[in-house]
Amino acid sequence: MNMEVIRAAEALAKEKGINQDVLFSAIEEALKSAYRKNFRKVSPTSTSQNVDVTIDRSTGAVQVFARKIVVESVEDDSQEISLVEAQRIQPSFQPGDIVQVEITPGDFGRVAAQTAKQVIVQRIREAERGIIYDEYIEKENEILTAIVQRVEGKSVYVELGKTEGVIEPNGQMPGEEYNVNDRLKVYVLEVQRTTRGPQVLVSRTHPGLVKRLFELESPEIQTGTVQIKSIAREAGSRTKMAVSSSDPIIDPVGSCVGPRGSRVESVVNELKGEKIDIIKWSADPAEFIANALNPARVLSVFTSEENKACRVIVPDNQLSLAIGKEGQNARLAAKLTGWKIDIKSQTQATSMLDEPVGEEPEEA
Repeated sequence: MNMEVIRAAEALAKEKGINQDVLFSAIEEALKSAYRKNFRKVSPTSTSQNVDVTIDRSTGAVQVFARKIVVESVEDDSQEISLVEAQRIQPSFQPGDIVQVEITPGDFGRVAAQTAKQVIVQRIREAERGIIYDEYIEKENEILTAIVQRVEGKSVYVELGKTEGVIEPNGQMPGEEYNVNDRLKVYVLEVQRTTRGPQVLVSRTHPGLVKRLFELESPEIQTGTVQIKSIAREAGSRTKMAVSSSDPIIDPVGSCVGPRGSRVESVVNELKGEKIDIIKWSADPAEFIANALNPARVLSVFTSEENKACRVIVPDNQLSLAIGKEGQNARLAAKLTGWKIDIKSQTQATSMLDEPVGEEPEEA
């Protein structure tokens, strides 16, 4: 093996942070395999021969040794060596000892150099993949800017810089079209190791995407003064987000809406027109539930802590607004608060007064 290969191995170990001994051990293992293939061609009956390959770390010299057991009478010369022959190598050898006999072929240097280069190239690829994996595993639950590369079947593949991401069908917003070279924000769900390198699963539907987009837009969220307490989302249609402020002077809703609605407008534009309701979070469940049903006006909220259920009373003309189209407003409010919500109009609530009731819930 020439010194060029040795220097390349040393440079790789230094540049990629690979342990040099580990790298040389990998090359030696590859050379064992290369020798066995070469040896099998010469003597097909000797494929079971045990061999060791060593590389001199300073000169690059390669030696192949066969491990043979010392015996009185040789029956298989690929596995055994006679006591007389072994004692010529070292007089102290006895039957049962293992002797290493050099069997380096004359032209093995060329095979060794080619094999070593292949191992080095492979290790470079593995090291680069490892570096990329380590970089992107740190980006899980964050958002990245992606460029659409191609659409294959129901999956969309995007460029994320140093690697590729995939938006699977359940991560695609309903009705959203993905065209080559489109730029969009994606939420990193998971980073996986594959034979072709790291694959990053990203999403356009995860509630975390909305959260991260508002973090980019609002300085108050970045500093932690305003907190996003919960998010309920039906991607492509509507999102409800509850926020609170640790500073009574700062309006959490206003911080997310921004001057003249500029902050929320940027998020809505990124989400292709998805409606976003930003509501004020409250530690009082009744108040929080009433806020969550925005834009409907709520008259009363009766809560039952035991069942984590509530009954909400709204004006007659607000009932359909509170429930929302196909029940969406009520459904999102329930997801946002974690409470079961039963909405009644004033007229319905009055007609229920004569009905027997169980434990009286608490009124807001």
